[in-house]
Amino acid sequence: MKKYLLDTSVIIEGIASKLIKEKKLDGKIIITNASIAELENQANNGLEIGFIGLDELQKLQEFQKKKKIIIEFLGPRPNISQIQLARSGEIDALIRSIAHDQKATLITADKVQAASARAFGIELKFIEMKKPELKLMLESYFDKDTMSVHIKEKCHIAVKKGHPGSWKLEKLKDKLTSKQVQELAKDAVEKTRMAPGSFVEIQRRGSTIAQFENYRIVIVKPPISDGWEITVVRPIKKLNIEDYNLPEVLFERIKNKARGMLISGEVGSGKSTLAQSIAELYVKMGKITKTVESPRDLQLSDEITQYSKNFTTSEEIHDILFLSRPDNIIFDEIRDTPDFKLFIDLRLAGSNCIGVLHSASPIDAIQRFIGRTETGMIPSIVDTLIFIEAGKVNRVLTLKMKVKVPSGMVEKDLARPVVEVRSFEDNKLEYEIYSYGEETVVIPVETENLPAVNNLAVKVIEQEFKRYGNIKAELIDNNRVRVYVPKSRIGEVIGREGCNIDFIEKKLGISIDIEEIKERQELVDYKISETKKHLVFRLEHKYIKKRADFYVGDEFVLSAIVGSDGEIRINKKSEIGRKVLDAVDMNKKVELRI
Repeated sequence: MKKYLLDTSVIIEGIASKLIKEKKLDGKIIITNASIAELENQANNGLEIGFIGLDELQKLQEFQKKKKIIIEFLGPRPNISQIQLARSGEIDALIRSIAHDQKATLITADKVQAASARAFGIELKFIEMKKPELKLMLESYFDKDTMSVHIKEKCHIAVKKGHPGSWKLEKLKDKLTSKQVQELAKDAVEKTRMAPGSFVEIQRRGSTIAQFENYRIVIVKPPISDGWEITVVRPIKKLNIEDYNLPEVLFERIKNKARGMLISGEVGSGKSTLAQSIAELYVKMGKITKTVESPRDLQLSDEITQYSKNFTTSEEIHDILFLSRPDNIIFDEIRDTPDFKLFIDLRLAGSNCIGVLHSASPIDAIQRFIGRTETGMIPSIVDTLIFIEAGKVNRVLTLKMKVKVPSGMVEKDLARPVVEVRSFEDNKLEYEIYSYGEETVVIPVETENLPAVNNLAVKVIEQEFKRYGNIKAELIDNNRVRVYVPKSRIGEVIGREGCNIDFIEKKLGISIDIEEIKERQELVDYKISETKKHLVFRLEHKYIKKRADFYVGDEFVLSAIVGSDGEIRINKKSEIGRKVLDAVDMNKKVELRI
């Protein structure tokens, strides 16, 4: 009787059951315990391929019951380290060893396994995977107008129809059981693994992301979600750059001066579609273009190499891009800090980069760089921002660094480095980014009264003076503020020969007048108690929702709002809580003023 040994790749791809149906395989089928252990490990980790492989073994058992084949399980079960080193070839080596000892024909769909088997002189049947003829079962829910399909067990199937910016959600009559949704997921993963040019991008315990041709498939299951869920997204239309009817000056910038460009917008606004059309433009211009994606879902010509962040590290992609020296890099979906770091590094090294990221407004995209790099470096990283809305270019902004007095300030000694954000069309100044005190601020530039600057100034100044007790600040004009402080603290605020107030003025970049606060404060009675975590000050109910200032002796400690139960609770482990607790224990005067 002819003996065949199936390796793990053949089991996962479901090849043996197909060969038996086609009467191309019979006799004794050997399955190694090493393959079963590998499949169990994958299934226990929530990976679809593990369940697919175990389902294939159940089909083979059905064929054995019908006496079409004989199944034999052989070989030792691999230890934990061998399973963990499966990608290094440990389990493949066990499988080859059994095939050699049993003088069986090894059936594999793995090119590396096939090459190794030939090297050992093992009789081999290599199955080269071909593109499946059948479409995905999920494709039956799509028509020419369908953007995406949303499936969840026990719920009506929902489909989005239309195009970005103009779509409607329709609910189908179909309600699928958990088993039916799992069948759709299994079908999608199986066919994605078999189809050339398609790939399973991410596979985790609770989720799988696959790209089958132009369908992006996201499968989520318990424990991440409360039920099996599948989302399938497909681009409706592939646009050329000419379809956007861009102004000539912007089109020229994209063609020749796209040093550091961002494309931003809300989810589903058409950001990636524009990036895709720009990439194809560069190919037509004879430029070497590469993309960095996660997952790889841009529909691009073969001349463009698409790199996936999911199969490597940022450091490796960094090295590849620097050594291969492409003319242009498209960075699709900048999400977390490592992505920003890679984009920043590529730009500062002189690469021509176009980044794509989510943002609710144009300025939000720029703000996402604040804190991830020095503010003064932002114009060197990003010089142009294109904001997409409903599939069209809505706004274009440019960035430039200048040393100037920020808008709303007039004194020359307040000059500082300022990042100007201007409208690309009319060069109108719209935002300024600069350091104000210890903060980096983004200020919209308005022609009258500059209310955003005023509010920020008052907020920063009150924060600076809060240690002096109950204070208030008001802006007199664009470069002068009046601060009201308790009479007993005025000398401390001003300092000897005005040194303290001079220091604060230079720090904040604004002139400050100090006046006595006229607000009347009432000294109130309270009862104090202690819980495991808090000091509890209980006041009369007439003070509910009023602000109480705490003083230890003459020193202001904190302000707090009286709760709806007439209580103020202070955490004993906090710095202020320890200070108040020590004062109470030492019988110091603790006053509450309303």
